[in-house]
Amino acid sequence: MKNKIFILLFLIFILIANLSFASYSTVTMEVVEEPVCTIEIGENSKFEKKLIKKDLTNKEVTLQLQVTNNEVAKKLTGEVMIVLDNSDSMNSTVSENKTRKELIFESAKNLVSILLKDNDSLKIGIVSFSSNPDVSKEATLEDAFDVCKLTDNATELTNAISNIQTNGARTDLDAGLNLATSYFSEDATNKYMIVLTDGVPNIALGYNNPYYSDDVIAKTKKSLIDISNNGIKLFTMLTGIDDENYVPAGVEKNFGQIIKEIFGTQETPTAGNFYYISDDKIEETITNTIYNDLLPVNKTFTDFTIVDYFPKEIIDNFEFAYVTEANIGNISAEIDNTNNSITWTIQELKEGETAIVQYKLKLKEDFDTTIIDKVLDTNEKVDISYKDPDGNDNNKTSDVTPKLKLTEPEELPTELPKTGKFIFMSLSLVTLGLLIFTFIRYQRLK
Repeated sequence: MKNKIFILLFLIFILIANLSFASYSTVTMEVVEEPVCTIEIGENSKFEKKLIKKDLTNKEVTLQLQVTNNEVAKKLTGEVMIVLDNSDSMNSTVSENKTRKELIFESAKNLVSILLKDNDSLKIGIVSFSSNPDVSKEATLEDAFDVCKLTDNATELTNAISNIQTNGARTDLDAGLNLATSYFSEDATNKYMIVLTDGVPNIALGYNNPYYSDDVIAKTKKSLIDISNNGIKLFTMLTGIDDENYVPAGVEKNFGQIIKEIFGTQETPTAGNFYYISDDKIEETITNTIYNDLLPVNKTFTDFTIVDYFPKEIIDNFEFAYVTEANIGNISAEIDNTNNSITWTIQELKEGETAIVQYKLKLKEDFDTTIIDKVLDTNEKVDISYKDPDGNDNNKTSDVTPKLKLTEPEELPTELPKTGKFIFMSLSLVTLGLLIFTFIRYQRLK
């Protein structure tokens, strides 16, 4: 009789223990809703949070956060005159295998190509300047040379730049500015002038003796100011100055002082934009900096902060892990338990860029079985803040989220409390103890 009772108690314990472990192995997970959380940004851009993968056998899902900048930058319209220095100093070797002429002229050709690409509302012209080989013609408009009239033919322009000879002895920027100004159409709505030079102006229209004189400085500076006052947007790049302390013969001012008097500084230029650079910055300045400064509207979004909040039921019952790290910006290494969230920051999102991060949620083996049969939001909400291309602050939020549900097969006993695997184990041990105690009492009474 005793043996039978012990066997019965043992079988009861095994049954209860098995039931306590049955929840994770037998529970099934389904996706009951999978809407895409979409937050509009700008005119064509958006943030999306969506479920991209379901591995229901392993009780896990993968979600993706994505920000896409689909804004379209406005094309440059109107007329651009490019004013190129073709003095002999442009032939100086500035890298292992390139001269300053090659660096500046090749960058100018690239700039022409990207400005005219798919753009029939822009025309570009080219003039060059140095000094006339005939000394008697120095300090006249013949120090500047017609390279290419205004056109939208990129091939014609790049070929013309390639054919420029660099052999002038001096630098008559004033002549180049005046010749280029004369080529603009009277009815042009937008006018731009890009000056690319490697020398300190030493002659000007009507002034060539002495070189670098105050008259040359004043005349060149006045031409720059007049261009800006006439509604022409000016972009001037100066490079190739190795020694600002050099004092030319016949004058008292050094190169640094002359440059500042004519062009001003990058922070406070005499007119328009002034880029005073070393030779190693030529390509970047022409093809990136000047190009970006030319564009009428910058379509870059900045200072993104994306905070993705999770419900406590997800935090407590699901394991969180990144599938792919953020390709742009920085994201929390793990969930912040103070507010159950991850934070993604993106300093800058340029036109055409897409930022993506993916993470998965996997049901824990020791999940709280009270969530069975509940509809579970995978996220509580998403808050987004950012600056639009005009510098305005924006704040947006959404609580749209995919939803999950856990279920158990109907044949499992339903009268047992659903309080988790470890709670079941505790109850099983308590139950066993009570049964043993009851058995002992029974034997004593008997």
